[in-house]
Amino acid sequence: MEKVLKTKRKVRFQDCDPFNHLNNSKYLEYFLNTREDQIAEHYDLDVFKYMHTTGLSWVVASNQISYLKPASTMETVVIESQLIQYTDNLLLVEMKMWNENETELKAILWIKFIPYNVQTKKAANHSDDLMKLFQSVVVPVDQSIFENRYIAIIQKLKARTHA
Repeated sequence: MEKVLKTKRKVRFQDCDPFNHLNNSKYLEYFLNTREDQIAEHYDLDVFKYMHTTGLSWVVASNQISYLKPASTMETVVIESQLIQYTDNLLLVEMKMWNENETELKAILWIKFIPYNVQTKKAANHSDDLMKLFQSVVVPVDQSIFENRYIAIIQKLKARTHA
């Protein structure tokens, strides 16, 4: 099963600011929509069907994002995502936006999801089946602080371009 998921998306005119750059708030929409599509396609987990059958869904607890380079109108970007940490009541997903050739990093996002029972309107725990799925796809990272991870990624990219 693939652990790092990648999808190409085109940056749309209506999502851009007057400078023809993807609007900062739209990055989150592109990331979230892509992740939803990726887990449905690769893990056979449609979050809306899952919510209707189990009453469980996920809410965003926090986002940490760094914008590195602008994504421009009609540009094709690659959105990469991976689960980097999980517990019985938390998911931490790392997402990156690249240019089409994956040579230029445009943004990095950490997004924390909390399982939520829509019937009781309270936080919930993941099922054993979900925990098994998470265990099979998690790609842990060395850093537990977003800023440290961001620095490590940038340093790795600089070393790669100077090699």
